[in-house]
Amino acid sequence: MSTVLPPLDQPLAAANAAAASFAALESKLDYLAPDDVELVRRAYRFADQAHLGQMRHSGEPYITHPIAVAAQCAEWKLDAHALMAALLHDAMEDCGVTKADLIEQFGPSVADLVDGLTKLDKLQFSTREEGQAESFRKMLLAMARDVRVILIKLADRTHNMRTMGDMPRSKWGRISAETQEIYAPIAHRLGLNQTYRELQDLAFRHLKPWRYSVLSKAVTKARQRRRDLIQKVQQEVQGALSHAGLSARIVGREKTLHSIYSKMDDKHLSFAQVNDLYGVRVIVPHVVDCYTAMGLLHQLYKPVPGRFKDYIAMPKVNGYQSLHTTLVGPASVNIEFQIRTEAMDLVAEAGVAAHWLYKVNQEEPSDELGTQWLQSLLDIQNETRDATEFWDHIKVDLVPDAVYVFTPKGQIMALPQGATVVDFAYAIHSNVGDHAVGAKVNGEQVPLRSELANGDVIEIVTAPVSTPNPAWLGFVRTGRARSRIRSHLKSLAQDESRDLGEKLLAQALRAEGMGQLPGHEKAEKPLWDKLLRFTGNRSHDEMMTDIGLGKRSANMVAKRLVTLLAAEGVKPDALMLTRERFTAHESLSQGAVILDGAENMSVKYATCCRPVPGDGVLGYLGRGEGLVVHTDECAVARRLQHKDAERFITVAWADEPVRLFEAGIVVTVVNGKGVLARVAAALASAEADIVHLGMTDESAQEALDLRFVITVRDVTHLDTVLRHLKRTQSVLRAARIMPAGSA
Repeated sequence: MSTVLPPLDQPLAAANAAAASFAALESKLDYLAPDDVELVRRAYRFADQAHLGQMRHSGEPYITHPIAVAAQCAEWKLDAHALMAALLHDAMEDCGVTKADLIEQFGPSVADLVDGLTKLDKLQFSTREEGQAESFRKMLLAMARDVRVILIKLADRTHNMRTMGDMPRSKWGRISAETQEIYAPIAHRLGLNQTYRELQDLAFRHLKPWRYSVLSKAVTKARQRRRDLIQKVQQEVQGALSHAGLSARIVGREKTLHSIYSKMDDKHLSFAQVNDLYGVRVIVPHVVDCYTAMGLLHQLYKPVPGRFKDYIAMPKVNGYQSLHTTLVGPASVNIEFQIRTEAMDLVAEAGVAAHWLYKVNQEEPSDELGTQWLQSLLDIQNETRDATEFWDHIKVDLVPDAVYVFTPKGQIMALPQGATVVDFAYAIHSNVGDHAVGAKVNGEQVPLRSELANGDVIEIVTAPVSTPNPAWLGFVRTGRARSRIRSHLKSLAQDESRDLGEKLLAQALRAEGMGQLPGHEKAEKPLWDKLLRFTGNRSHDEMMTDIGLGKRSANMVAKRLVTLLAAEGVKPDALMLTRERFTAHESLSQGAVILDGAENMSVKYATCCRPVPGDGVLGYLGRGEGLVVHTDECAVARRLQHKDAERFITVAWADEPVRLFEAGIVVTVVNGKGVLARVAAALASAEADIVHLGMTDESAQEALDLRFVITVRDVTHLDTVLRHLKRTQSVLRAARIMPAGSA
């Protein structure tokens, strides 16, 4: 492909700048084979042609941006396909080039990389946030399949942030906030510390320009004052290590402006109080030399207590390894030392990109960095189809702080700060999390909601019959645990709502004089298809689920089904119709939904009246919330019945319910020592478990109300419990709690 000359109205200097930029890129490609360099050149020519006539806000030809992105990728020694994708990354989005064009020109590998980088602006989304969430989901999933996608994206974002000054000021806030909240954490999660620090500083510079400027001047002044001090420290350290026969490379380093500002903001410090602006990096040949060097440094300067961290024995989640120690240097200035090997330094600065740097050095990386997190993206995607929910899960996992815990076999695991026992269970395996019933931390039994601390040894107790509890969503910390629990609860609720929907439709059909639902044989398919067109559902299961959740009226669907059956010559049973109408006023008919306590998600027992077996009950089919069961004396249910009578259905207790039910009671006692213990003992002797206890704050008064939520088998058991309480010393009254206004 011949190079196309620029149009006459394009400044010649700009065209020369583009050519010069590619020459600068070409000088960085010495690690590639000549054939690969030629492929990159071809991609450059294609991109140059595609972006012809497009200019950046700075007035430079647009092609300078893809070249700068490719140059950053070349710094990481990415392969030819990644560099080609970097050059072409805006071609699909801005120039009308299709994926098919790229496959034809450069093959599927490059086309897939570019497609993973392309935003979804062409699709219509209801909100900007929804569109952004979908874009990130696409990018992150492409990244999980091929990490080069995110490396190119980070290079792209870094160059855009470097040239942000040329963009309209109105865009600074949104783009910088997105960089700080999303791209910088992703860079950190993947161990790209150099990129992470630069993105944070650039975002800070454009989000808070005045503070950045003031802090920059203060750091420049401090740097001039401290230059001699750092040089002195470097010389003393070099001398001490050389004297001990340890070869080392000593590098001075300075805190970034963003990290200085964050420290001042978090700890409410003035600039003068931030005393660890400077640090020294000691790079030695072998791991054992790291610990030797640390011992020598502790002899040279006094260590600050509590400021030593060993990330070599316990690496960070992103693969970072180093010894950190803060020492009191000359003039009583605190200086942080980082001690590591050359390989650790490479990983510390380049993270996942070190994989390619290692390849160039003909070595194998010690670990596939970031692999676990990338795999977890795919796992979460399998359980979460909603883009916004997926992004919520991922943002949790981008928090850099971690706790390090152990399995009983001594395997170390890193989890986010604040992670609980349930998070640990899901980190081991989804099945372990799903069936967790208890846990031991350091040999002691603890609740599942317990937060984990560094060094904890955790053992999970599982039971085959156990399933995830909705309450876990209130305290789990990791995206993996959250998405798995939600996925399980959704599928469980759908299954149960579908079964309930079938019962409700069968009941409504019986009231229309039809004995049973049509079958699912091939002959009945046209009938069901007509019914689905009427309801607007895509499948039989979806329709039944909607009925079970109260989104569709079982009576209306039943009437339509009767009409469709009548058209096929099926007539209602006159005897059944008469009987159903005759018994419609009674509390129980043949079509009642039977309650045995095993319904889980699809049936809720109202907390206003807490029905138990033996109570007269009513079923209210709330819109989208499934079946809610009230007592027939409940004032709340009566108000609903007055307003929304057609949504009430017949329900009845099973002969033998399979679990205990909650009931509310109030016990009035004479205030005195030991009275609560006596009431609790009376409840235990009556075989009632206490679920919740509340009491009025009237410690100075003679009488006190104790409010309990207890579990009982049925109304008879509840009466027995109340009799036990009334016979107890110091108890004045004991009664069941019912909603105000109940009969």
